[in-house]
Amino acid sequence: MTFNVYLSGEIHTDWRAEIQRGAEAAGLDVEFTAPVTDHPASDAAGDHLGETGSPFWRDHQSSKVNSIRTRTLIEAADLVVVRFGSEYKQWNAAFDAGYCAALAKPYVTLHDADIVHPLKEVDAASQAWCTTTDQVVEILRYVLKA
Repeated sequence: MTFNVYLSGEIHTDWRAEIQRGAEAAGLDVEFTAPVTDHPASDAAGDHLGETGSPFWRDHQSSKVNSIRTRTLIEAADLVVVRFGSEYKQWNAAFDAGYCAALAKPYVTLHDADIVHPLKEVDAASQAWCTTTDQVVEILRYVLKA
C-alpha cells in the first residue's frame, strides 16, 4: 500500500528531504507531496492573471491559485505533516492544520518546544507532536509496518 504524505509548512530548511531520506532508508512505501516551496514563484502564482495595483490583492490572487494545489494535495493525503519553524510565523501552515482538522484528516505537527504555547490548539487537534524528523519517520514506520 502506498501511503500519501503531504509535507506542509516551513520552507527555509531541508526538513522535507530529511523525512524523505528516512522513509526511503526504512523501506517505506510513501509518496510525498508538498506545496510550491520556491517562495518567489509562490508569491507570483497569480501574476499572470493581471496587474492588481496593490500588494494585498496580489497576495489574494496568488493565494487562490496556490490553494488549488494545497487543497487538492491535502484532500488526497493519508497523513499531513505540518512543520512550524522558529524563524518565521507560518500562518499558512496553521491554516493547513486547521483545514486538516476540519476535514478530519490525520496530521502531525513538527516544531520545537519553544513554540508549544502559541500552537497549543493546533497540537491538540493533531495526532502527534514531533520535535524531530526522525520521530515523523518512526510514526510512518509504525503506521505502515506495525
